[in-house]
Amino acid sequence: MPRKRPGRVRTKHTNRRAPLLLSTMAPEDFNVRPGETKSIACPDCHTWRRIMGDTVLKIREHCISDKLAEGEKHTLCPGTDQVLVIDIDVQRWQARQNRLLRDAMPQENRRAAQQFYKPLPAPAAPVSRINAENTLETARQSYLAHRKGCTVCFKGQHCTDGGILGRRYVLALNQEPARREASEEQERRERRTVRKQTAPAVRKAQWAKHGGTAVETANNRCAEHIADSVSEFRGPQLPLAPHDVAAHDRRQAELGKQYGRKASVTSAA
Repeated sequence: MPRKRPGRVRTKHTNRRAPLLLSTMAPEDFNVRPGETKSIACPDCHTWRRIMGDTVLKIREHCISDKLAEGEKHTLCPGTDQVLVIDIDVQRWQARQNRLLRDAMPQENRRAAQQFYKPLPAPAAPVSRINAENTLETARQSYLAHRKGCTVCFKGQHCTDGGILGRRYVLALNQEPARREASEEQERRERRTVRKQTAPAVRKAQWAKHGGTAVETANNRCAEHIADSVSEFRGPQLPLAPHDVAAHDRRQAELGKQYGRKASVTSAA
């Protein structure tokens, strides 16, 4: 691709006016973007014309009328060969123009200067690699769901993930009794802790309900215990001998004979 060269100034003549400073013009009336053809709206005829030259910049020669093909007279514009001076910060001017163009563009047509592509989400980890709480029910559901969708495990064998889920299910089955016992023990400890915390309040409420003169009266009615008397837990009417003495003796004789026969058999063996 041939390299673009700036237009050459083919004459040293000027329009004998003072150099035109770009800082005195509206920012939208000229284009001095790097890498693009420099152009300007002629201050006299208000038409866009090319800026010629590399070191000495001039407005390209142009006519006032654009209807030369219709026979009108060729009349040069007074702005021909007008000397220009770039006395502005081109980068700052370009940034401001870009912002104005972006603001003037319809909202549906605006695009960021730099495109940001949303990354694709990473594939979800297999169920066998998820480090979750391994309970009996979760292990069972994971294993059954994998067997239902896996063609290898459906035939009675196990793939890699199916084997991992199966072993995890068996481990959960073996650990379930110990886990259940630990859970029950924890519940018992919590109940004991609650009872210990509430026991003083319960005793205080009982004392407030039954205390006072009623308790003092019951204590005062307690009789003195006599050491030689029969215990109140053994009444005097309890029988101390068997009701039928003859039947009792016959039963004891039969038991003696049975024990004798068992002893003789054991000694002979």
